[in-house]
Amino acid sequence: MSPKNQTRVIYPGTFDPVTNGHLDIIQRAAMMFDEIVIGVAASPSKNTLFTLEERVELLEKSVMHFDNVSVSGFKGLLVDFAKKNNANILVRGLRTTVDFEYEFGLTSMYRKLLPGLESVFLTPSEEFTFLSSTIVREVAIHGGDISDFVPTVVTKALQNKI
Repeated sequence: MSPKNQTRVIYPGTFDPVTNGHLDIIQRAAMMFDEIVIGVAASPSKNTLFTLEERVELLEKSVMHFDNVSVSGFKGLLVDFAKKNNANILVRGLRTTVDFEYEFGLTSMYRKLLPGLESVFLTPSEEFTFLSSTIVREVAIHGGDISDFVPTVVTKALQNKI
């Protein structure tokens, strides 16, 4: 397959922090598409626990075993990041109908801003349907064991941060 026919997709998110649910989506997307660019959003409106640089580094360490996955932080609009990376497909994870409604609204906006940008929705494996970065942060803040929910590098980073 020539490079111009390869499928490059963006898996965007805040990833504060990356969870095993995110990695589940990444693993399955990596089998479906030629190249996955994980776009770590600066998200200035969110009060993130980790800096953009820390989130990028945690993701890089968590996905280093994938040959077709790269990580890049970005500021600004996701559609601009997609254009910059020559990607016309977004991969999004859906856990609940609330996620679907939110993502459906975003997808409509993305199409207005960048016609031709498509979204592919993946649901996590059953064991991760409850898992979110927010829940992981809350459990960690209150001294709970998060080791089953995040990569080891994230467990250590959360312990150092909190």
